[in-house]
Amino acid sequence: MNPANLDPDMLASRSESKVFSINRVFNFVYGWMTMGLLISGLAAWGIAQAVITGHFTLSPAIFTICMIAEFILVIALQAACNKLAPAVMMAMFAVYAILNGITLSVIFLCYELATIQLTFFVSAGMFAGMALLGTLLKRRLDGIGSFCVMALWGIIIATIVNFFLRSTQLDLLLSYLGVAVFVGLTAWDAQRIRALAEQQAYLDNTVVRKLGLLGALTLYLDFVNLFLYLLRLLGKGGRR
Repeated sequence: MNPANLDPDMLASRSESKVFSINRVFNFVYGWMTMGLLISGLAAWGIAQAVITGHFTLSPAIFTICMIAEFILVIALQAACNKLAPAVMMAMFAVYAILNGITLSVIFLCYELATIQLTFFVSAGMFAGMALLGTLLKRRLDGIGSFCVMALWGIIIATIVNFFLRSTQLDLLLSYLGVAVFVGLTAWDAQRIRALAEQQAYLDNTVVRKLGLLGALTLYLDFVNLFLYLLRLLGKGGRR
């Protein structure tokens, strides 16, 4: 056994280095998540303005193409992250944010700007609180996370059924459930990102960027869905 491995100063130095690297991962996560939200917001607002002024037409075909492309990009980023270079992942994430912005542009056509702004700030506050809780909480949230994932599948199925039923009461219930599910998923995903970073033997620049981008994508999706479900609740009286 190497005595140097038991040296208190050496162990403390390694611990500080690990903490610093994990903080770099989270800086990258929230930096790129914020960038993604900014890109999506600008794209959504720009497309909405183009529609209002008659310079662009949103059609079912455009929505379908964007949604299929988004799905493919998410799967590709998650499945091939070990093979892709960080620069390629950054480009894919930016393209995804633009495509999602196009699909989200409809909210600027359906809701008042004041309602959208209020919902955004409420969502940001809830998201920040749950992400911080998940990051700092020592107790594992795997049980809550698994329950939220199963509940999410239930919400998706019920939403498809309600597309034909058009029940206002069921839509309201699904909106409340959606908020609860993504509040839980935000805390769980933040905790999972920290756990993944702690499990890495080496957190060099490449690993930090890849973990950061995957974490940014995950929390980006949590935030957007939380925002949309809250908008359905807070925007009941704020539709155009």
